[in-house]
Amino acid sequence: MAVQPTQANGNFPEGANYDKFLQRRQRQGKFWLSIFFLAMMIGIASLVTLVYDVADDAFGYVALRNSVDPGLLTPIPGAKLDEQPASVLAEMLAANISTGRLRALEATTPLAERPQAELRQLLQDEVIKPQIVRTWSLVESLTQRTEIEAEVAAMPGVDLEFRSWVNWQFVTSPQSTDPLKAGVQVAILGSLWVVLIAFLVSAPLGVGAAIYLEEYSTGKSRFDQIVETNINNLAGVPSIIYGMLGLAVFVRFFGPITSGILFGVSDPSTANGRTILSAGMTLGLLILPLVIINAREAIRAAPRALREASYGLGATRWQTIWNHVLPNAIPGILTGVILSVSRAFGETAPLIVVGVSTFIVVSPDNVFSKYTTLPAQIYQWTSRPQPEFQHLAAAAIIVLLVLLIALNATAIWLRNRFARRRIL
Repeated sequence: MAVQPTQANGNFPEGANYDKFLQRRQRQGKFWLSIFFLAMMIGIASLVTLVYDVADDAFGYVALRNSVDPGLLTPIPGAKLDEQPASVLAEMLAANISTGRLRALEATTPLAERPQAELRQLLQDEVIKPQIVRTWSLVESLTQRTEIEAEVAAMPGVDLEFRSWVNWQFVTSPQSTDPLKAGVQVAILGSLWVVLIAFLVSAPLGVGAAIYLEEYSTGKSRFDQIVETNINNLAGVPSIIYGMLGLAVFVRFFGPITSGILFGVSDPSTANGRTILSAGMTLGLLILPLVIINAREAIRAAPRALREASYGLGATRWQTIWNHVLPNAIPGILTGVILSVSRAFGETAPLIVVGVSTFIVVSPDNVFSKYTTLPAQIYQWTSRPQPEFQHLAAAAIIVLLVLLIALNATAIWLRNRFARRRIL
Protein backbone atom coordinates (compact mmCIF):
# COMPACT_ATOMS: atom_id res chain seq x y z
CA MET A 1 0.00 0.00 0.00
CA ALA A 2 1.46 3.35 -1.05
CA VAL A 3 2.18 5.84 1.67
CA GLN A 4 0.67 9.21 0.82
CA PRO A 5 1.57 12.53 2.41
CA THR A 6 -0.92 14.01 4.82
CA GLN A 7 0.18 17.58 4.38
CA ALA A 8 0.60 19.65 1.28
CA ASN A 9 3.86 21.42 0.64
CA GLY A 10 5.34 23.49 -2.12
CA ASN A 11 6.29 20.51 -4.34
CA PHE A 12 3.95 17.56 -3.78
CA PRO A 13 0.14 17.34 -3.82
CA GLU A 14 -1.78 15.66 -1.06
CA GLY A 15 -4.28 12.86 -0.92
CA ALA A 16 -5.55 11.21 -4.12
CA ASN A 17 -3.69 13.62 -6.40
CA TYR A 18 -0.40 12.14 -5.25
CA ASP A 19 -0.80 8.97 -7.42
CA LYS A 20 -1.55 11.04 -10.52
CA PHE A 21 1.42 13.24 -9.78
CA LEU A 22 3.69 10.20 -9.34
CA GLN A 23 2.50 8.59 -12.58
CA ARG A 24 3.10 11.81 -14.49
CA ARG A 25 6.63 12.03 -13.10
CA GLN A 26 7.31 8.43 -14.11
CA ARG A 27 6.05 9.07 -17.64
CA GLN A 28 8.30 12.11 -17.89
CA GLY A 29 11.25 10.06 -16.69
CA LYS A 30 10.60 7.33 -19.27
CA PHE A 31 10.24 9.96 -22.01
CA TRP A 32 13.58 11.58 -21.24
CA LEU A 33 15.22 8.16 -20.83
CA SER A 34 14.04 7.34 -24.36
CA ILE A 35 15.39 10.65 -25.67
CA PHE A 36 18.79 10.06 -24.07
CA PHE A 37 18.91 6.47 -25.35
CA LEU A 38 17.99 7.66 -28.85
CA ALA A 39 20.72 10.30 -28.74
CA MET A 40 23.26 7.65 -27.73
CA MET A 41 22.15 5.34 -30.53
CA ILE A 42 22.39 8.16 -33.09
CA GLY A 43 25.91 8.90 -31.89
CA ILE A 44 26.93 5.23 -32.14
CA ALA A 45 25.33 4.93 -35.59
CA SER A 46 27.21 8.03 -36.78
CA LEU A 47 30.50 6.61 -35.48
CA VAL A 48 29.86 3.24 -37.12
CA THR A 49 29.01 4.97 -40.40
CA LEU A 50 32.24 6.97 -40.23
CA VAL A 51 34.34 3.86 -39.54
CA TYR A 52 32.55 1.95 -42.33
CA ASP A 53 33.10 4.75 -44.86
CA VAL A 54 36.79 5.08 -44.02
CA ALA A 55 37.45 1.33 -44.00
CA ASP A 56 35.58 0.93 -47.29
CA ASP A 57 38.04 3.26 -49.01
CA ALA A 58 41.19 2.06 -47.21
CA PHE A 59 41.07 -1.50 -48.61
CA GLY A 60 40.09 -3.07 -51.90
CA TYR A 61 41.15 -4.42 -55.28
CA VAL A 62 43.52 -2.45 -57.52
CA ALA A 63 44.12 -3.07 -61.21
CA LEU A 64 47.77 -2.38 -62.13
CA ARG A 65 49.54 -2.19 -65.50
CA ASN A 66 53.34 -2.41 -65.54
CA SER A 67 55.41 -0.35 -67.94
CA VAL A 68 57.81 -3.33 -68.20
CA ASP A 69 56.85 -6.95 -67.65
CA PRO A 70 58.82 -8.19 -64.58
CA GLY A 71 59.07 -11.68 -66.12
CA LEU A 72 61.12 -10.31 -69.03
CA LEU A 73 63.75 -8.77 -66.75
CA THR A 74 64.86 -11.96 -64.98
CA PRO A 75 67.63 -14.18 -66.44
CA ILE A 76 65.09 -16.99 -66.58
CA PRO A 77 61.93 -15.69 -68.32
CA GLY A 78 58.90 -15.93 -66.09
CA ALA A 79 60.86 -16.20 -62.82
CA LYS A 80 59.68 -14.10 -59.90
CA LEU A 81 61.63 -11.10 -58.67
CA ASP A 82 61.23 -12.23 -55.07
CA GLU A 83 63.27 -15.35 -55.84
CA GLN A 84 66.26 -13.46 -57.29
CA PRO A 85 69.36 -12.81 -55.13
CA ALA A 86 70.58 -9.29 -54.51
CA SER A 87 73.43 -9.58 -57.03
CA VAL A 88 71.07 -10.51 -59.85
CA LEU A 89 68.68 -7.69 -58.92
CA ALA A 90 71.58 -5.21 -58.99
CA GLU A 91 72.57 -6.38 -62.48
CA MET A 92 68.98 -6.11 -63.70
CA LEU A 93 68.70 -2.59 -62.30
CA ALA A 94 72.01 -1.45 -63.82
CA ALA A 95 71.04 -2.82 -67.23
CA ASN A 96 67.66 -1.11 -67.40
CA ILE A 97 68.25 2.45 -66.16
CA SER A 98 70.14 5.35 -67.65
CA THR A 99 73.81 5.92 -66.93
CA GLY A 100 73.12 9.19 -65.11
CA ARG A 101 70.53 7.63 -62.86
CA LEU A 102 72.87 4.73 -62.12
CA ARG A 103 75.63 7.13 -61.10
CA ALA A 104 73.21 8.97 -58.80
CA LEU A 105 72.18 5.72 -57.10
CA GLU A 106 75.79 4.56 -56.77
CA ALA A 107 76.79 7.91 -55.27
CA THR A 108 74.20 7.47 -52.53
CA THR A 109 74.85 3.79 -51.76
CA PRO A 110 76.54 1.30 -54.14
CA LEU A 111 74.10 -1.24 -55.53
CA ALA A 112 76.29 -4.09 -54.33
CA GLU A 113 75.79 -2.91 -50.74
CA ARG A 114 72.01 -2.57 -50.89
CA PRO A 115 69.76 -5.31 -49.45
CA GLN A 116 67.52 -7.46 -51.61
CA ALA A 117 64.28 -5.76 -50.51
CA GLU A 118 65.64 -2.31 -51.38
CA LEU A 119 66.86 -3.43 -54.79
CA ARG A 120 63.51 -5.04 -55.53
CA GLN A 121 61.74 -1.80 -54.60
CA LEU A 122 64.12 0.18 -56.83
CA LEU A 123 63.30 -2.11 -59.72
CA GLN A 124 59.61 -1.52 -59.11
CA ASP A 125 60.05 2.27 -59.01
CA GLU A 126 62.71 2.77 -61.70
CA VAL A 127 62.02 0.06 -64.28
CA ILE A 128 58.71 -1.78 -63.85
CA LYS A 129 56.78 1.37 -62.89
CA PRO A 130 53.31 0.00 -62.16
CA GLN A 131 50.42 2.36 -62.89
CA ILE A 132 46.91 2.22 -61.44
CA VAL A 133 44.24 1.47 -64.02
CA ARG A 134 41.25 1.25 -61.70
CA THR A 135 40.41 0.79 -58.03
CA TRP A 136 37.49 -0.70 -56.13
CA SER A 137 36.25 -0.19 -52.59
CA LEU A 138 36.23 -2.91 -49.95
CA VAL A 139 32.50 -3.63 -50.27
CA GLU A 140 32.76 -3.81 -54.06
CA SER A 141 35.77 -6.11 -53.78
CA LEU A 142 33.90 -8.49 -51.46
CA THR A 143 30.52 -8.49 -53.21
CA GLN A 144 31.56 -8.18 -56.87
CA ARG A 145 34.70 -10.26 -56.97
CA THR A 146 33.68 -12.37 -59.99
CA GLU A 147 32.68 -9.35 -62.05
CA ILE A 148 35.90 -7.52 -61.16
CA GLU A 149 38.08 -10.50 -62.12
CA ALA A 150 36.24 -10.86 -65.43
CA GLU A 151 36.67 -7.15 -66.16
CA VAL A 152 40.39 -7.22 -65.41
CA ALA A 153 40.87 -10.41 -67.47
CA ALA A 154 39.61 -8.48 -70.49
CA MET A 155 42.31 -5.83 -70.01
CA PRO A 156 45.62 -6.79 -71.68
CA GLY A 157 48.68 -6.59 -69.43
CA VAL A 158 46.72 -5.71 -66.29
CA ASP A 159 47.17 -7.49 -62.95
CA LEU A 160 44.68 -7.52 -60.10
CA GLU A 161 45.75 -7.38 -56.47
CA PHE A 162 44.00 -6.78 -53.17
CA ARG A 163 45.64 -3.76 -51.59
CA SER A 164 45.65 -2.35 -48.11
CA TRP A 165 46.32 1.33 -48.55
CA VAL A 166 47.35 1.43 -44.88
CA ASN A 167 50.73 -0.30 -44.65
CA TRP A 168 54.20 0.28 -43.27
CA GLN A 169 55.44 1.77 -46.52
CA PHE A 170 52.59 4.28 -46.42
CA VAL A 171 53.52 5.31 -42.86
CA THR A 172 57.25 5.64 -43.57
CA SER A 173 57.18 7.26 -47.03
CA PRO A 174 57.03 10.98 -47.88
CA GLN A 175 54.37 12.53 -50.05
CA SER A 176 54.49 11.80 -53.78
CA THR A 177 52.50 12.49 -56.92
CA ASP A 178 52.43 8.74 -57.51
CA PRO A 179 49.71 7.25 -55.29
CA LEU A 180 51.57 3.93 -55.10
CA LYS A 181 54.56 5.69 -53.49
CA ALA A 182 52.81 8.39 -51.47
CA GLY A 183 52.96 8.29 -47.68
CA VAL A 184 52.38 10.33 -44.55
CA GLN A 185 55.75 10.26 -42.80
CA VAL A 186 56.31 14.00 -43.22
CA ALA A 187 52.74 14.77 -42.14
CA ILE A 188 53.03 12.60 -39.02
CA LEU A 189 56.25 14.31 -37.95
CA GLY A 190 54.77 17.74 -38.68
CA SER A 191 51.66 16.99 -36.61
CA LEU A 192 53.73 15.75 -33.68
CA TRP A 193 56.01 18.81 -33.81
CA VAL A 194 53.09 21.26 -33.95
CA VAL A 195 51.09 19.54 -31.19
CA LEU A 196 54.16 19.32 -28.95
CA ILE A 197 54.76 23.08 -29.22
CA ALA A 198 51.05 23.77 -28.67
CA PHE A 199 51.16 21.64 -25.52
CA LEU A 200 54.32 23.35 -24.22
CA VAL A 201 52.69 26.75 -24.78
CA SER A 202 49.20 26.06 -23.44
CA ALA A 203 49.76 23.70 -20.50
CA PRO A 204 52.08 25.88 -18.34
CA LEU A 205 50.24 29.11 -19.18
CA GLY A 206 46.83 27.54 -18.73
CA VAL A 207 47.58 25.91 -15.39
CA GLY A 208 49.36 29.03 -14.14
CA ALA A 209 46.42 31.23 -15.08
CA ALA A 210 44.00 28.79 -13.44
CA ILE A 211 46.03 28.81 -10.21
CA TYR A 212 46.03 32.61 -10.11
CA LEU A 213 42.31 32.93 -10.82
CA GLU A 214 41.29 30.29 -8.28
CA GLU A 215 43.81 30.70 -5.49
CA TYR A 216 45.05 34.30 -5.61
CA SER A 217 42.41 36.35 -7.40
CA THR A 218 39.53 37.76 -5.37
CA GLY A 219 37.37 38.15 -8.47
CA LYS A 220 36.26 41.59 -7.37
CA SER A 221 38.78 43.78 -9.16
CA ARG A 222 38.06 45.17 -12.61
CA PHE A 223 41.12 43.39 -14.04
CA ASP A 224 40.04 39.97 -12.77
CA GLN A 225 36.53 40.41 -14.15
CA ILE A 226 37.87 41.39 -17.57
CA VAL A 227 40.22 38.39 -17.62
CA GLU A 228 37.48 35.92 -16.68
CA THR A 229 35.07 37.35 -19.25
CA ASN A 230 37.66 37.18 -22.01
CA ILE A 231 38.63 33.60 -21.16
CA ASN A 232 35.02 32.44 -21.33
CA ASN A 233 34.45 34.29 -24.60
CA LEU A 234 37.68 33.12 -26.26
CA ALA A 235 36.73 29.49 -25.70
CA GLY A 236 33.94 29.94 -28.25
CA VAL A 237 35.83 31.92 -30.91
CA PRO A 238 36.02 30.10 -34.30
CA SER A 239 39.40 28.55 -34.98
CA ILE A 240 39.88 30.52 -38.22
CA ILE A 241 40.09 33.71 -36.11
CA TYR A 242 43.04 32.23 -34.24
CA GLY A 243 44.63 31.52 -37.61
CA MET A 244 44.31 35.21 -38.54
CA LEU A 245 45.77 36.13 -35.16
CA GLY A 246 48.70 33.78 -35.71
CA LEU A 247 49.27 35.20 -39.18
CA ALA A 248 49.36 38.78 -37.89
CA VAL A 249 51.39 38.15 -34.73
CA PHE A 250 53.64 35.11 -35.13
CA VAL A 251 54.16 35.09 -38.92
CA ARG A 252 54.43 38.80 -39.62
CA PHE A 253 55.20 40.71 -36.44
CA PHE A 254 57.47 38.09 -34.85
CA GLY A 255 58.65 36.74 -38.21
CA PRO A 256 62.38 37.26 -37.50
CA ILE A 257 62.01 35.07 -34.38
CA THR A 258 59.64 32.38 -35.66
CA SER A 259 61.58 32.00 -38.91
CA GLY A 260 64.93 31.66 -37.14
CA ILE A 261 66.51 34.68 -38.85
CA LEU A 262 67.32 36.24 -35.49
CA PHE A 263 69.23 33.09 -34.49
CA GLY A 264 70.98 32.60 -37.80
CA VAL A 265 69.33 29.24 -38.52
CA SER A 266 66.66 30.32 -41.00
CA ASP A 267 65.87 28.33 -44.10
CA PRO A 268 65.33 30.50 -47.22
CA SER A 269 61.96 28.85 -47.79
CA THR A 270 60.75 29.75 -44.27
CA ALA A 271 62.13 33.28 -43.99
CA ASN A 272 58.52 34.53 -44.09
CA GLY A 273 57.80 33.02 -40.67
CA ARG A 274 55.52 30.22 -41.86
CA THR A 275 57.17 27.59 -39.69
CA ILE A 276 56.35 24.89 -37.19
CA LEU A 277 56.95 27.37 -34.37
CA SER A 278 54.30 29.78 -35.68
CA ALA A 279 51.79 26.96 -36.16
CA GLY A 280 52.43 25.47 -32.73
CA MET A 281 52.07 28.80 -30.94
CA THR A 282 48.87 29.54 -32.87
CA LEU A 283 47.34 26.23 -31.82
CA GLY A 284 48.63 26.83 -28.30
CA LEU A 285 46.57 30.02 -28.12
CA LEU A 286 43.61 28.18 -29.63
CA ILE A 287 43.45 25.60 -26.85
CA LEU A 288 44.63 27.88 -24.04
CA PRO A 289 41.11 28.97 -22.93
CA LEU A 290 40.00 25.33 -22.78
CA VAL A 291 43.00 24.39 -20.65
CA ILE A 292 42.35 27.31 -18.29
CA ILE A 293 38.64 26.52 -17.86
CA ASN A 294 39.21 22.80 -17.22
CA ALA A 295 42.15 23.45 -14.90
CA ARG A 296 40.07 25.93 -12.88
CA GLU A 297 37.32 23.39 -12.46
CA ALA A 298 39.82 20.75 -11.33
CA ILE A 299 41.45 23.11 -8.82
CA ARG A 300 38.08 24.30 -7.54
CA ALA A 301 37.06 20.66 -6.96
CA ALA A 302 39.94 20.10 -4.53
CA PRO A 303 38.44 19.79 -1.00
CA ARG A 304 38.54 22.97 1.03
CA ALA A 305 39.63 20.89 4.04
CA LEU A 306 43.01 20.27 2.37
CA ARG A 307 43.72 23.97 2.26
CA GLU A 308 42.50 24.61 5.81
CA ALA A 309 44.50 21.71 7.24
CA SER A 310 47.64 22.89 5.46
CA TYR A 311 47.19 26.47 6.65
CA GLY A 312 46.53 25.17 10.16
CA LEU A 313 49.93 23.44 10.17
CA GLY A 314 51.66 26.67 9.21
CA ALA A 315 52.17 26.14 5.45
CA THR A 316 52.25 29.12 3.14
CA ARG A 317 49.74 29.56 0.32
CA TRP A 318 52.19 28.40 -2.32
CA GLN A 319 53.23 25.38 -0.25
CA THR A 320 49.56 24.49 0.12
CA ILE A 321 48.94 24.82 -3.62
CA TRP A 322 52.05 22.92 -4.68
CA ASN A 323 51.90 20.07 -2.16
CA HIS A 324 48.17 19.56 -1.72
CA VAL A 325 45.92 21.35 -4.21
CA LEU A 326 47.78 20.56 -7.45
CA PRO A 327 48.37 16.83 -6.68
CA ASN A 328 44.67 16.51 -5.99
CA ALA A 329 43.72 18.41 -9.17
CA ILE A 330 46.18 16.80 -11.61
CA PRO A 331 43.77 14.09 -12.87
CA GLY A 332 41.19 16.74 -13.74
CA ILE A 333 43.82 19.01 -15.29
CA LEU A 334 45.12 16.17 -17.46
CA THR A 335 41.58 15.44 -18.62
CA GLY A 336 41.27 19.01 -19.88
CA VAL A 337 44.69 18.85 -21.52
CA ILE A 338 43.74 15.58 -23.27
CA LEU A 339 40.61 17.13 -24.78
CA SER A 340 42.47 20.29 -25.78
CA VAL A 341 45.40 18.51 -27.43
CA SER A 342 43.00 16.22 -29.29
CA ARG A 343 41.30 19.29 -30.72
CA ALA A 344 44.64 20.80 -31.72
CA PHE A 345 45.68 17.55 -33.41
CA GLY A 346 42.69 17.68 -35.75
CA GLU A 347 42.70 21.40 -36.58
CA THR A 348 43.21 22.51 -40.17
CA ALA A 349 41.65 25.96 -40.68
CA PRO A 350 44.12 28.01 -38.57
CA LEU A 351 47.09 26.15 -40.05
CA ILE A 352 45.99 26.95 -43.59
CA VAL A 353 45.95 30.64 -42.69
CA VAL A 354 49.31 30.45 -40.93
CA GLY A 355 50.89 28.76 -43.93
CA VAL A 356 50.85 24.97 -43.82
CA SER A 357 52.39 23.34 -46.90
CA THR A 358 50.12 21.14 -49.00
CA PHE A 359 52.98 19.30 -50.73
CA ILE A 360 56.29 18.70 -49.01
CA VAL A 361 58.66 15.72 -49.19
CA VAL A 362 61.30 16.78 -46.65
CA SER A 363 60.75 15.83 -43.02
CA PRO A 364 61.00 18.71 -40.51
CA ASP A 365 64.07 18.58 -38.29
CA ASN A 366 63.59 21.69 -36.12
CA VAL A 367 60.96 24.25 -35.13
CA PHE A 368 61.98 26.60 -37.97
CA SER A 369 61.22 24.09 -40.75
CA LYS A 370 58.44 24.00 -43.28
CA TYR A 371 55.72 21.58 -42.32
CA THR A 372 52.51 19.86 -43.15
CA THR A 373 50.10 18.00 -40.89
CA LEU A 374 47.88 14.96 -41.22
CA PRO A 375 44.61 16.96 -41.42
CA ALA A 376 46.11 19.22 -44.08
CA GLN A 377 47.39 16.19 -45.98
CA ILE A 378 43.96 14.58 -45.85
CA TYR A 379 42.37 17.81 -47.09
CA GLN A 380 44.83 17.99 -49.98
CA TRP A 381 44.16 14.41 -51.06
CA THR A 382 40.36 14.65 -50.78
CA SER A 383 40.40 17.72 -53.03
CA ARG A 384 41.98 15.75 -55.90
CA PRO A 385 39.65 14.12 -58.45
CA GLN A 386 41.55 10.83 -58.90
CA PRO A 387 39.89 8.00 -56.93
CA GLU A 388 43.22 6.57 -55.78
CA PHE A 389 43.88 9.71 -53.75
CA GLN A 390 40.54 9.22 -52.02
CA HIS A 391 41.87 5.83 -50.88
CA LEU A 392 45.03 7.52 -49.62
CA ALA A 393 42.93 10.04 -47.69
CA ALA A 394 41.01 7.20 -46.03
CA ALA A 395 44.28 5.51 -45.07
CA ALA A 396 45.58 8.79 -43.63
CA ILE A 397 42.38 9.15 -41.58
CA ILE A 398 43.04 5.72 -40.05
CA VAL A 399 46.60 6.76 -39.18
CA LEU A 400 45.28 9.98 -37.64
CA LEU A 401 42.74 8.08 -35.53
CA VAL A 402 45.39 5.60 -34.37
CA LEU A 403 47.72 8.43 -33.33
CA LEU A 404 44.91 10.21 -31.50
CA ILE A 405 43.97 7.03 -29.65
CA ALA A 406 47.60 6.39 -28.76
CA LEU A 407 48.15 9.92 -27.45
CA ASN A 408 44.89 9.90 -25.51
CA ALA A 409 45.61 6.45 -24.07
CA THR A 410 49.01 7.64 -22.85
CA ALA A 411 47.50 10.74 -21.25
CA ILE A 412 44.70 8.70 -19.65
CA TRP A 413 47.26 6.26 -18.25
CA LEU A 414 49.18 9.16 -16.72
CA ARG A 415 45.97 10.62 -15.31
CA ASN A 416 44.95 7.33 -13.72
CA ARG A 417 48.43 6.87 -12.31
CA PHE A 418 48.30 10.25 -10.61
CA ALA A 419 44.80 9.47 -9.36
CA ARG A 420 46.01 6.23 -7.74
CA ARG A 421 48.95 8.00 -6.13
CA ARG A 422 46.55 10.61 -4.75
CA ILE A 423 44.39 7.89 -3.18
CA LEU A 424 47.40 6.15 -1.66
